[in-house]
Amino acid sequence: MVSRRRSSEEGHRRKFLAVIDDTPECERAMRYAGMRARNSGGGLVLVYVIQSGDFQHWLGVEEIMRAEAMEEAESTLANAAEKMRTLLGIDPETRIRQGSTAEEIHAVIEEDQDIAILVLAAGSAKDGPGPLVSSIAGRGAAFPIPVTVIPDALSDEEIDALS
Repeated sequence: MVSRRRSSEEGHRRKFLAVIDDTPECERAMRYAGMRARNSGGGLVLVYVIQSGDFQHWLGVEEIMRAEAMEEAESTLANAAEKMRTLLGIDPETRIRQGSTAEEIHAVIEEDQDIAILVLAAGSAKDGPGPLVSSIAGRGAAFPIPVTVIPDALSDEEIDALS
């Protein structure tokens, strides 16, 4: 159960949430979410989730790996945010979380009652559309807000026309 969305109330605005990661399709989701935010007077939230399971080493090595992962997350999010500012003229909010991607997305949605739509992009790899897109088809990680799934084969022009 998710808390009540407040994006339609006075003083609030609808926000689109896009997950930033190292997959090529995340660019498609970010562009669509950014265009929808700009075209509707909404906001854009970009979240990067550092997988906590990646740090199963000795304490010193674990700390170094966490620091490197945080640097990578900060750099990736800064580049994504700059792209949205340059391309679309919008200034996204950014969030870095650590843990299970689905759980952290749920947490971000719960914390920000203005987030009304999650935008994901499907991959075209032969092993499936990606874990997040696959999870919405199952019951375990279904998200508590509407989810828009963008095919990764859409061109920038096609995304812009649909936004």
